[in-house]
Amino acid sequence: MQEEKEFIAELLNPKTQQSAFRKLLQLYQKPLYHHIRNIVLNHDDADDVLQNTFIKVFQNLNNFKGESKLFSWLYRIATNEALTFLNQKAKKSGISNEELQQKTIMNLESDVYFNGDEIQLKLQKAIALLPEKQQLVFKMKYFEELKYEEISEIVETSVGALKASYHLAVKKIEEYLKAN
Repeated sequence: MQEEKEFIAELLNPKTQQSAFRKLLQLYQKPLYHHIRNIVLNHDDADDVLQNTFIKVFQNLNNFKGESKLFSWLYRIATNEALTFLNQKAKKSGISNEELQQKTIMNLESDVYFNGDEIQLKLQKAIALLPEKQQLVFKMKYFEELKYEEISEIVETSVGALKASYHLAVKKIEEYLKAN
């Protein structure tokens, strides 16, 4: 924990900020990309959202008070950026978020960056049918293997509520996979 406090101090110090931010990029670029990709599904979109995330992080460094872990703060920004991106993309296309997701999943089959098989594709289709919150919780728990406590800090929801959401999501996914 002391190490994180020192790192945050480096991020906030104008003399060390650039090198500390480069280190932050190295540490979090890949995990945040995967987190964002799990939400937006498309590689190019994930790259755009990742870039926006780091811009927002840099612009808001001085607002980080250390009340949560740096990890949680970064993931919260990435999550919000990804969800905002999806909402804006759906709005621009004149379709609902659900329709956008179905369309994106159909495009996954031809996405060269998607290396999943037919089962992965079915899983993505099942996940897309879940409410947004359940999708988020399921993806963070299942794909990213985050602990409930970490997810709780990121999405600012109680651990109990997250466990219930995850359990419901798993049930719905199982039902979808059995039926299809």
